[in-house]
Amino acid sequence: MQKVFDMQNPVIFDSETLTYNEVGLIPCIAQDQDSGEILMMAWMNAESVAKTLETGRVTYWSRSRQSFWIKGESSGHVQTLVELRVDCDRDALLALVRQEGPACHTNRRSCFYTAIRDGEEVEIMAPIA
Repeated sequence: MQKVFDMQNPVIFDSETLTYNEVGLIPCIAQDQDSGEILMMAWMNAESVAKTLETGRVTYWSRSRQSFWIKGESSGHVQTLVELRVDCDRDALLALVRQEGPACHTNRRSCFYTAIRDGEEVEIMAPIA
């Protein structure tokens, strides 16, 4: 029997039902709610997923620092969660966000500022002045 989409009877979300990698992380793509622009990809663990849902501030897990990273905490370039989506395999997340300022640490709107065109890398986005 096929499950019918029903927003009137939602299922309680349990972050433990997600499929994390061998070190307990899951990739999360941040997408601008209004423009649809892909801003960045970062990692989350079960606790950062919970913190994001509790606070509305997108919280990632920094692999290099081995600590939580609340986007915009030090830079002021805050990501406010609009909606968190789970992919069909439950092994990736999509965070629809409202982004204040650049999302990338290089001061660009998006981390995806390099394109491969005709076998060459081309920078397609300059840092925000």
